[in-house]
Amino acid sequence: MSSPPTTVPTVLVFAGLDPTGGAGLQADIEAIASMGCHAAPVATALTVQDTRDVHASYPVDPGTLIESARAVLEDLPVAACKVGLAGSVALVEAIHSILLDYPELPLVLDPVLASGAGSPLAAGDTQAALVDLLLPRTTVFTPNSREARALAPEADSLEAAGQALLDRGCELVLITGTHEATPRVVNLLYGNLRQLESFTWDRLPGEYHGSGCTLASAIAGLLAQGHEPLTAIRQAQEYTWESLKHAYRTGRGQLIPNRLFWARSTRASRT
Repeated sequence: MSSPPTTVPTVLVFAGLDPTGGAGLQADIEAIASMGCHAAPVATALTVQDTRDVHASYPVDPGTLIESARAVLEDLPVAACKVGLAGSVALVEAIHSILLDYPELPLVLDPVLASGAGSPLAAGDTQAALVDLLLPRTTVFTPNSREARALAPEADSLEAAGQALLDRGCELVLITGTHEATPRVVNLLYGNLRQLESFTWDRLPGEYHGSGCTLASAIAGLLAQGHEPLTAIRQAQEYTWESLKHAYRTGRGQLIPNRLFWARSTRASRT
C-alpha cells in the first residue's frame, strides 16, 4: 500500500514575469523549490526584457490579481508570502487588501524599484504605497543599498536608512551591499531598533540577473518550512551566494544565478 502524500508548504508569490527566466517569477519558483516548498506564482506584470535591461513592463489588472491570489489561498496550504515587483499603486493596494485577511502569514518584501541596468520600475507614488501599506505587514524586508536609500531619503547613512525602515513598521530589514564600493559584500541586518548582525561574503566577479529575487524567495521558503527569521536569513544568504558562484551565461548581459546548483551536485554524487 502506498503512503499518503506528504504536504509541501506553499509560498504565494507576487512578482513580474521575466521572459528570460533569470529574474521574477521563474527565479522565485526555482529558489522556493530549492527550499523544499511549492511556489504559487501570481503575476503582477508582463515584462519585455533581456539579460541586459527591462524595456517595458505591463501591470496586470488588480482585480485579476486579487481573484488569482484568493483562489490559491482558499485551496493551497500557503505558509508564507513573497512580494517582488508591484509596479503601480493599484497593485500595491490589491496585495495589501489580500494580506489583511491573512495576518498570520510571514511576508518577505523585495522592493523592485529598478532593473539591474537602472531602468525605473516603480514610480514615487508606488514607492510611497509600498512603505505605507506593505512595510507595516512585512516580516523580512530585503532592499539593496540603493533601494534602502531611495525609500528612506531622510537618512544620511545606511545605518540610518535601516533604522528609518524599521520605524515604518517592518520586523526585520536586511540591506544587501552588492552595490557598495567595498572589497567584500557586507549585508546589514536590522531589528529591535538596532543593527543585529552583519554578514560578509566574498565579492564574486560579474553581474547577476535575479539575485535579489533569489534571496527573498529563499527566505520566504525557509519561513514556510517553519524556520525562525534569523535562521532563514542566514541560510538563504548561503544558498544565494552558492547560486551566484555557480551562475551561467545564456544571453549577452548579466549572468543567471544557478539556483538548481544543488541538483547537479546530487546527480554527481550518485554516479
